[in-house]
Amino acid sequence: MGEWLLVLAGGALGAPTRFLIGEGARRDLPSAFHWGTFLANMTASLILGFLVEAGTEGTLGATGQALLSVGFCGALSTWSTFSSELLSMTSARQAAQAAGYLLVTVALGLALSFTGAALARALW
Repeated sequence: MGEWLLVLAGGALGAPTRFLIGEGARRDLPSAFHWGTFLANMTASLILGFLVEAGTEGTLGATGQALLSVGFCGALSTWSTFSSELLSMTSARQAAQAAGYLLVTVALGLALSFTGAALARALW
């Protein structure tokens, strides 16, 4: 199967997963905070850290990277929605809230990526 088909298949799984996370967050965590985007991005960061390390160790291979890292995690994470939410907050004069959202998302996303990589190393 061509690499682009693997990316497409992974994206076909990642996009609805992202949607379901967002819907669940709206239902279970009603607040002004953008929980759906935040949780989807944090989940993708953890998984991607794991997958990148697994790929580095040679256990995932190009096929797995295309399907899972690029396709699934690419569709699960959402930089554009995150950016749009930051823009909306700053436009609404919620600069402190936007700054907090930015810092927490970047810091925790990086921490989860490193955690995912450490989990992969521990398994291999």
